[in-house]
Amino acid sequence: MLIDTHTHIYLPDFANDIESVLDRARLAGVTHCCLPAIDSETHDLVIGLESRFPGSCHAMIGLHPCSVNERVEEELALVRSWLEKRPFIAIGETGLDFYWDKTFVQEQEMALRRQMEWAIEFNLPIVLHTRDANQAVIDIAKEYAPRGLRGVFHCFGGTYEEASQITDMGFFMGIGGVLTYKKSGLQELMPMLSIDHIVLETDAPYLSPVPYRGKRNEPAYLTQVFDLMARVLNMEKNALEEKLTENSLRLFPSLKG
Repeated sequence: MLIDTHTHIYLPDFANDIESVLDRARLAGVTHCCLPAIDSETHDLVIGLESRFPGSCHAMIGLHPCSVNERVEEELALVRSWLEKRPFIAIGETGLDFYWDKTFVQEQEMALRRQMEWAIEFNLPIVLHTRDANQAVIDIAKEYAPRGLRGVFHCFGGTYEEASQITDMGFFMGIGGVLTYKKSGLQELMPMLSIDHIVLETDAPYLSPVPYRGKRNEPAYLTQVFDLMARVLNMEKNALEEKLTENSLRLFPSLKG
């Protein structure tokens, strides 16, 4: 059993063949797909896909940093209203992104802190997006971790020092297709990371692993990452599968039900 802890298969990229996508995932051994939210334009899509495929697709709710703008309070109010209506497996994805645009940096941090507070209040894990902002998000998370904040740094691609700070807080790191990119340096870093704090993800439709790079990513391709991880770590596949599943269920305990 493999769990895709971060996949956007509710997006229009999959509208015409979502059943086939999920069939291929099941054939590949991927039993659960965890769906991070982006903003008000995707909430209904996320929840709708979970409703269509209960037990396989699992909804989160949150506001992505790239969707933070002058309407941030309105967007956050909508996230809050959803949290009060129904259960979710996590809050996310949220975080900081200084790569595309720094116009709303202060608003991004405010939105991140607000969602961290809600994660503690609702006893939910938080799913963190960081781009050109690893240390900034780590520093903020350190303020909340003593109060019980837990979660995952999705699409981890940082340094060993950053990884150590993340695991010291008890957080997880999501590893996906970037592991298969030779120039990423992640294959060299991987053996130094704590296996107790690693989960698998695709971030589909983005970041397809080799040999599918440049094509639409999907949960079935998680096996490419898993197979390479087993080789890089020199681990038996059964042992690695068991450990990664255990980690994923610790990250998202509601999947056990």
